[in-house]
Amino acid sequence: MADKVEFEFDIVVSLPKGSDDEDVILDALFDVGCDDAVVGLGASGLVGLGFTRVGVDAELVISEAVKQVLAALPTGSQLREVKPDLVSLADVAARLQVTRQALQKRDMPPPSLGGLYRASEMLPALEDQPGKVRDALDAARGWFASASAAQKINARASLEQS
Repeated sequence: MADKVEFEFDIVVSLPKGSDDEDVILDALFDVGCDDAVVGLGASGLVGLGFTRVGVDAELVISEAVKQVLAALPTGSQLREVKPDLVSLADVAARLQVTRQALQKRDMPPPSLGGLYRASEMLPALEDQPGKVRDALDAARGWFASASAAQKINARASLEQS
């Protein structure tokens, strides 16, 4: 049996117009079992949820969380993004608690889109780095462990919505 891993990921969902009652949203998320999420309601029409969940397979863990979230939210809500997928060096630096400049000095995979990097490609590159960057990876492994699954789920969501 495979070992369980702690996965860290964010889910961003758009809400249909007129369905942004924060109390209703928070109660509904709690009722479906998302009481472990950090919920962000700062951007009008969007809900962001940060999760840390344990499981064997990141795609299964994240997909289940997405299903829970969509079941709680009003009809017409749509998955916008699962993170981490495309990330900036600043995002990675914040996770590792190092400076962006520390990453700029190292060999990184090529950017994918608009200066953003695929988080799934970052971990192998960072594991090859000496010093503080590599030493900081343990604290961010759950985030990197979610990256490939986030990428797949985002691709499927994009295809379904097009």
